[in-house]
Amino acid sequence: MVNLDLGGRMSVAAQREIPGGPFRSIVGRVSQLRIIDRATGVDRILLETPDLIEAPNWMPDGKAILLNGRGGMFRLGLEPAAALEPIDIGSVEDANNDHVISPDGRTLYISAGGAVYAVPIEGGEPRQLTPEGHTRFFLHGVSPDGLWLACTTIDMRSEAERWGIQLLPARGGEAQPLLLGAKPVDGPEWSPDGRWIWFSGELEADVPGHAQIFRMRSDGSDIQRMVHGSAVDWFPHPSPDGQEIAFIRYPVGTTGHPPHRQVEIWHMVIADGAMTRLAAFCGGQGSLNVNSWSPDGQLLAYIAYPAVGVVE
Repeated sequence: MVNLDLGGRMSVAAQREIPGGPFRSIVGRVSQLRIIDRATGVDRILLETPDLIEAPNWMPDGKAILLNGRGGMFRLGLEPAAALEPIDIGSVEDANNDHVISPDGRTLYISAGGAVYAVPIEGGEPRQLTPEGHTRFFLHGVSPDGLWLACTTIDMRSEAERWGIQLLPARGGEAQPLLLGAKPVDGPEWSPDGRWIWFSGELEADVPGHAQIFRMRSDGSDIQRMVHGSAVDWFPHPSPDGQEIAFIRYPVGTTGHPPHRQVEIWHMVIADGAMTRLAAFCGGQGSLNVNSWSPDGQLLAYIAYPAVGVVE
């Protein structure tokens, strides 16, 4: 396990403080980047820090994990030994936990301030992809061919179509709406074959905040609820072979996806719906917001936020 205080490892430019922003110390808690081995069931701590880090993405070559924190992005190299380095994202100062990597590993897509940006994977000045306007975009998925980005959208001008899932060209431009409505949706992500888009939402909720797992065809048709029950389920992530999903589960009665709650990660076989609990821990927001399967599907990364001195 690597034990880090990020403030002591970064350049002055990377140590920017955003009051109340997406990277801050967690009083009485630590952030743990953890890895579950699907073959053995072993759940180990890869990195621990007193600061808030979120949303691990694996690089397509499996040699590094990307995370967000302090309004910026960071790369944790895994070979030959773990080392955390900032990624230059130029003028963007408030990158959040919605970020993905292009299939070819050359581009990092990030969300900040309701807009989506493209940044070279080695770092550089970001290029805004989203159009100016009243709609806020939150990035969650990239198509298998790398041509499209799946985004959650919020338009506060419209009650009837406030929430949406829209496809944004990876080169930038006008978005293509797939689903618009009055009920919240979040976390759209393609299946590896490109046929389905998985997401969480309140489409069938009897009470506000009760999210469940859905999928729809890539053209927005044939919406199906895939997980049933009274728990609150968020952020389905298809495995690289497309046979399984992993998602985060909150207790019954939870509203939204808040931080620092007792939550669980569940695994489901898509073909028969068989489900297995993989982990139980203190976390939630930031733990599993983006796809964090390793490229070979053998490892699953997530972030836990235990209280200091508490073994979980």
